[in-house]
Amino acid sequence: MDAATAIRHHYDVGNSFFGLWLDKSLTYSCAIREGTHDTLEAAQERKLRFHLDAVRAGSATRVLDIGCGWGAILKRLSASGVERAEGLTLSDEQAAYVRSREYRGVDVRVENWLDYEPDARFDGIISIGAFEHFATPDDSTAEKIGVYHHFFSRCRSWLHDDGLMSLQTIAYANMSRESANQFVQHDIFPNADLPTFAEIAAAAEGVFEVQSVHNGRLDYAWTCEEWARRLRRHRSAAVDLVGADVVARYERYLKLSALGFRMGKICLLRIVFRPYGDRHFR
Repeated sequence: MDAATAIRHHYDVGNSFFGLWLDKSLTYSCAIREGTHDTLEAAQERKLRFHLDAVRAGSATRVLDIGCGWGAILKRLSASGVERAEGLTLSDEQAAYVRSREYRGVDVRVENWLDYEPDARFDGIISIGAFEHFATPDDSTAEKIGVYHHFFSRCRSWLHDDGLMSLQTIAYANMSRESANQFVQHDIFPNADLPTFAEIAAAAEGVFEVQSVHNGRLDYAWTCEEWARRLRRHRSAAVDLVGADVVARYERYLKLSALGFRMGKICLLRIVFRPYGDRHFR
């Protein structure tokens, strides 16, 4: 199964299904929680703001979003006055949704980062929740680092010398890839393998300087629990949309994910990178 097929297996279940249990921005990634009385909507907005601030979006002219989802970052870039915001996704459903919003200055492409060739450099690059899909379970550690290095090298070549990159990804923590849950690997995110922080750092060496690292694993446990609660509340409508088997699959996936984050088996990394001098990497 190639990357595009694997992505569509998960994300093209239907926008209406995800709309039942995500927040209004359709943000399908870890939120940033503050306090016991926080709402999912506020926590997701805080996460979006973290990444926008990380790449200085307020003063940027061009920003790239790799793995743009349903366009929450692109919407905010458009509203902030960025001249050009480009989004990459492998999901036809997500791309159609973003295009239907007709955000000013936004272009979304159903295209793999491996094939993407921009017509100009960017002031900032944001990538939230895409990095997990770049390597496969069959890749050796060296091969994974090679894939990640190629990604970082391409991103570096697309950035201005004073640009910044903000990356968010799930990663292995106190668990080996051999111990990963087979249900999640085969039924939820087929043909995908998580990175480790060590692999990310090795792949970025000589290309990007790590400016900051945050581990939001407890934020993600809470986010998954909120999603699961919302899905349970709308289970009847969800079953009508996608069937009982699909709903049960997602309920199980959210429960297992929350448990994995709580136990420290997996973590959530938010990493801000500053490029080194020479941008001509490939």
